[in-house]
Amino acid sequence: MTGYIVHEWLEPHGGAEKVVEEMAAVFPDAPIKCLWDDAPARFPEGRVSDTWLARTPLRKTKALALPFMPATWRNLGPSDAEWLLCSSHLFSHHARFSGPAADAPKFVFVHTPARYIWTPDMDARGKSLAVRLASVPLKAIDRKRAQEPTAIAAVSNFVRERIAGIWDRDSIVIHPPVNVGQFDTDEQGGFTAEEERILDELPETFIMGASRFIPYKRLDLVIAAGAAAGIPVVLAGNGPELGALQAQAARHPGLVTFVDRPSHVMLRELYRRSLVYVFPPVEDFGIMPVEAMATGTPVVASAVGGASETVVNGSTGVLLEDFSDAELKAAIEQAAGMDPADCRERAWTFDREVFRGKIRNWVGSSGRTTVDTVADDEFERAV
Repeated sequence: MTGYIVHEWLEPHGGAEKVVEEMAAVFPDAPIKCLWDDAPARFPEGRVSDTWLARTPLRKTKALALPFMPATWRNLGPSDAEWLLCSSHLFSHHARFSGPAADAPKFVFVHTPARYIWTPDMDARGKSLAVRLASVPLKAIDRKRAQEPTAIAAVSNFVRERIAGIWDRDSIVIHPPVNVGQFDTDEQGGFTAEEERILDELPETFIMGASRFIPYKRLDLVIAAGAAAGIPVVLAGNGPELGALQAQAARHPGLVTFVDRPSHVMLRELYRRSLVYVFPPVEDFGIMPVEAMATGTPVVASAVGGASETVVNGSTGVLLEDFSDAELKAAIEQAAGMDPADCRERAWTFDREVFRGKIRNWVGSSGRTTVDTVADDEFERAV
């Protein structure tokens, strides 16, 4: 039975895009619909189709495109798809085709309800004047459309609770996929000459932070952790907060090494060499703590958010409610003594093959479609 995969927009990098890749692998005959495609090489030619927004300057300014998205999703044209699988962090769960697909079961995998309009304190883009003006009518529309899905899956219990509070809908939890095998491996090498030079100059012992350099990632707390514990820090990534982080690092001469936009092999090696991976933000899920654990590295993370569901406090890391200097120092000391084997074992429970099985069974059993339909008790075991 043929379905349709729906996603907000496709970017060259991102956790949501990895989710869509795995959905596409589970359902290889399902075409993909998105607002616009900024990663045309990600899928074979002809598999992805976009909307009229792709042919306007609005694709470059999501906040300005926001008011046009709900109506765009409601008018996707004719299709004979027998089910829809939506990957949603904004409005893709509003998707509606005409023709036979108008009444098809809709399954929505929710990264989060739209942060722009529901939780602007978690996303500064929601504080813009344009979004604030649009948020009141958009909330009413969004809540109404959220009643349409046959079933909803959340990326974490943290998001499941948000869905219940905002949309008044229940959901199951299917954690996002992590390619654990790319990190839990004995594979070595593959570095460029510049990467070899950087690795040679790294401190023998260091703690690590890695992500986009944006405010809510709280990489300032990784620097604070290194200063409190007296351990060098490596920050990997880039972004608009680079200048602020460099200014903070300058107050601790010699403490912080910045690694700009590491390749996959470089990131894996940094995880391997780090004493502890420090992950302070409150995330809906958080893939990077799982990647770190897959290399055997324990994690210090927030006790609030998705990382609290992946990191086992006292076994594969330490979960903190208070990021004071004293708590950070104690957490790093505790995490540094944890067993790498426990970290790796925990990471495998979030592997992409686990995700694929759960998505396949969820779409098959919840919708009573013929896509690998399973019995109810088997579905409960699967998810």
